[in-house]
Amino acid sequence: MTTAIIFSSNKLGTITDSQLQSMLDRFNLGKLISSEKTEKGAMGQTMFVTSTEGKFVFKGNPLFPEQFAEEKYFVENINHRTGIAVPTPYLIDDIADIFDWAYCIMPCLGGSHMNSQQIKAKQTIDDKLQIAELIADSLAVLHNWKVTEYGELDTKDFTIHPFENSYRSWLYTRIRFWLEDAKKYSVITSEDVLWVEDLLGTSQACFDKLSSPTFVMGDFKADNFLLELENNTWKISGLFDFTNAYFGDPLADLIKMIIMYIDNDEEEVAKHLVSVYLNQTGQIEAYKERIRVHMLQQRILDWGCAKAMGMVSWDDEQSFSDWVEYYTGAAMNLLN
Repeated sequence: MTTAIIFSSNKLGTITDSQLQSMLDRFNLGKLISSEKTEKGAMGQTMFVTSTEGKFVFKGNPLFPEQFAEEKYFVENINHRTGIAVPTPYLIDDIADIFDWAYCIMPCLGGSHMNSQQIKAKQTIDDKLQIAELIADSLAVLHNWKVTEYGELDTKDFTIHPFENSYRSWLYTRIRFWLEDAKKYSVITSEDVLWVEDLLGTSQACFDKLSSPTFVMGDFKADNFLLELENNTWKISGLFDFTNAYFGDPLADLIKMIIMYIDNDEEEVAKHLVSVYLNQTGQIEAYKERIRVHMLQQRILDWGCAKAMGMVSWDDEQSFSDWVEYYTGAAMNLLN
């Protein structure tokens, strides 16, 4: 279910101190001191809760019934398989007697978001390169979790449910779905569609050759990890939000970071990230063939969202294919 196309936006609604205390009591987590909604966090599902036992992240009103079970599975596996800090223990309560829905609670990890003022104020170009290398190293470690099937987690027995037909079929179907969806909010011309189909056709053979599926976080971005500076060395102090995780092509996890660096005119940093990652994982030969498709998928989502919400930050008259081609080309050029 992790890879399903989800349209809902779940909000917590009004949460009382009495409810939060009942939650804390259920897990013996002390007396409530304070609570506040998180600034970041998709779908409005999360809030910080501070008690006499520490600071926690509360997450409720699941997007789909299996959400928290899936996240717990990924958190526990990453905790077991890597040295990357994740929010564990990840405690779940499926009984809807305190709230009207299931919820989970987990430790609040230390550190700051990459784009926070605390981090930005400390960064030199050397810091940025060091952080990019740290990100590349962390992704390489995550992608060491290799499996035998391309697919999503089935929480009935915690096995992998294979994608229908093939991974490439699943990926291309999603791209075509979101392209069609974008027509509701923007102009997508026949030329745009032909450009997309040409790109997909050119890359089809390399996706059909894929034979080594790995864990893919699916939403690796600056908002979903925390950084700390320790003895003049940066470290990732926390990684979280595994709602979109699945097993597929690991190159997909590079995309959001590449876009961020491109948009910030930090090509040198993006090149360092890609170079370190590819040298560690041996993906160099396949990179140019597949990265364009992953970039296309993400930019279709971003285009449709920005157009629908009236939040376009680029030339609103620019064609879809011209806009996306800039990013697919920039991603490919990071190896030059």
